[in-house]
Amino acid sequence: MEFNEALLKYLSQFISDKRAQLFHEVLEKRTRHFAIALEDIFQPHNANAVIRSADCFGIQDIYTIETINDFEPSRGVSKGAIKWINRTSFNDFDKAFETIKAKGYQIVATSPHEGDFDLKDFDISKKSVFFFGAEKKGISEKTKQNADAFLKIPMQGFTESLNISVSAAIIMQYLTDKLRNSNHINWQLSTKEKEELFLDWTIKSVPRVEKHIKVFKQNWNK
Repeated sequence: MEFNEALLKYLSQFISDKRAQLFHEVLEKRTRHFAIALEDIFQPHNANAVIRSADCFGIQDIYTIETINDFEPSRGVSKGAIKWINRTSFNDFDKAFETIKAKGYQIVATSPHEGDFDLKDFDISKKSVFFFGAEKKGISEKTKQNADAFLKIPMQGFTESLNISVSAAIIMQYLTDKLRNSNHINWQLSTKEKEELFLDWTIKSVPRVEKHIKVFKQNWNK
């Protein structure tokens, strides 16, 4: 038995069967086909609200680009969602683009003023990271220059844009629902990814977990 497998088996005694079953159910609906990137969000409330929506709609990965404003986690606003998603932070746009594209994603810039695609016409077959810009400035020029596609939410009123957290929630809900109803896209996590996340979530759920891991290591392979 490998180390992580044995560690999970050991730690599983400290979580309820109900919690373990919930992990399995959530993992079946999780995806890395889509991800979200947040650029220098000024209001912590907005960034944390996006993370809460990402967890609700089954998106596992968030990228934060922090060249001006630092991301500030808030358990109150995110309702603890930060605990269940993976966040990768960058202080350089070029490094963010390089990392994201190396994972096979296209960069999709969200903007109310320009758009190759309306939301309903977006091609969900491509792995995509949706970039959301700072509250007033919108997406950066660097993102516009590196974007593979632009996406907009059609507006019918006088107001030209939505709050960032609202925009992100609309896009995530619409596209993840469309994704899960597709019969030809492999959007689910791999077995290895599920196992890694199950262990990670278990570690985050066990009280005084450091003490338990220490005991486990002392007895490992004895």
